[in-house]
Amino acid sequence: MNDNTYDALPDPLTQPAFYDGVGVKRLLAWVVDTVFVGMIAAVIASIPLFLLWFVFPLVFLVVSLIYRIGSIRAFSATPGMRLFNIELRNHEGHRLDGSEAAMHTIGFMIASAFFIPQVASVFLMLMSERGQGLHDMFTGIVAINSPGRY
Repeated sequence: MNDNTYDALPDPLTQPAFYDGVGVKRLLAWVVDTVFVGMIAAVIASIPLFLLWFVFPLVFLVVSLIYRIGSIRAFSATPGMRLFNIELRNHEGHRLDGSEAAMHTIGFMIASAFFIPQVASVFLMLMSERGQGLHDMFTGIVAINSPGRY
């Protein structure tokens, strides 16, 4: 995507407050969300006589997909992101809808599943002007500080 694709979003050069500290906040939000998902998955895995513990990674994956897609669709942010006052916006500057939330989450899961794309995403988040990872660039989504909340 060329940079004109993001014309509706805050410009990182003229409005840097929207992007200040977002990379660190995303890392902290990821930790919070991973803990939440782990706790929810542990409860769910324990309900049917602890039998789902044998497939815990699958339970964790399903819970994570539902948690991320549902919260991003509803708030354009996961609970961890909301805790750190960041949200996701599409290339038009709007909050994400259900299909965008699903695409972003699936892209995130794929990038997270493999070492090289994950390292590339972290590097891009630290080095690109809008702090986007691979899955963000692929879907045209940007994480910003929540307007009016920073």
